[in-house]
Amino acid sequence: MLITPRPGAQRDSIIEALRQTHAEVSNVRGAGPSSAFKRLLKYLEWVTDATRRLQSQISAKDVDRLILTRRYYALLESCGMLAGTDQQRLVNGLVDQELTDREDALNTAMTTLNEHAKRWSGHKWLAVADSSFYLNSPDPLATTDFHKVMGLYCEEVIHLLFPIVVVDELDRLKEMGGAHPRWRAGHTLGRLDEAITSGTSGILHPTYRGEGQSIIGKVTVEIVLDPLGHLRQPIADDEIIERAATIQAIAGRDVRLLTCDTSQATRGRMASLEVTKLPSQAGTGDEPPRHSNGGDKPRGTGTRAQRKNRQEAEAAAATERTR
Repeated sequence: MLITPRPGAQRDSIIEALRQTHAEVSNVRGAGPSSAFKRLLKYLEWVTDATRRLQSQISAKDVDRLILTRRYYALLESCGMLAGTDQQRLVNGLVDQELTDREDALNTAMTTLNEHAKRWSGHKWLAVADSSFYLNSPDPLATTDFHKVMGLYCEEVIHLLFPIVVVDELDRLKEMGGAHPRWRAGHTLGRLDEAITSGTSGILHPTYRGEGQSIIGKVTVEIVLDPLGHLRQPIADDEIIERAATIQAIAGRDVRLLTCDTSQATRGRMASLEVTKLPSQAGTGDEPPRHSNGGDKPRGTGTRAQRKNRQEAEAAAATERTR
């Protein structure tokens, strides 16, 4: 389970909070003999301390999954009824199982976090591109020179990350819309399939010589899956930014966002990501003439268009009457 850091949380502080919480639950679990009820109270006290420590570091959903489980709420609600001697065996069994499960969950969270931090470390540049980049960049994925786009030397290695939400968007877009976006979406997914033959990582292209014998640098690629139980943001662009910011926090290094959208570039900067926005041809050149109702491009049949048509017709009729 890969945790989701809180905005602004640092990797080292997250690891330390998880480590301390894990050490404390191990101590509670391995404590010497005591009554079942006292052990229950010790467990509940640990939950309170752990929640206070972790809630500023990781998402509320991660805190629920790691600490505030259904069994915790059941024990908390029935705490007043579990003080008798007849319930000792039941209480000991429930508390021991919960402490064991919390210890295992925290250990898994730390292991996964360290694995991803190691995977995203080293001498390489991390980049996340949104769907607009793959659909609207000047070149399709197979011929995009990412080193040129990011302003890097060809000796550098770029690790291009695909949050699974981007893959899902491209899968949807390859079946709908105009011919060009459908082709671009299918092309991108095809190249991704070719690069990743097993697992979630692969080589998009090695270092090679392009047209004119120019050297194109190495680009590796990885699909980043959603954490277990993760709820996506309602807007896909927000979800992409959240996943890129999560990668940046866990990696402990900058992540470059590649996009063709002004709104997405703004979102990325607000999330403290480095942003490369490719220029758009929209709005360049001479301004085209504004088409009126009598132009070669009629307004259409929508409610607003029809209202504008009626207003112009009434204005024209009033002008005629005053002549």
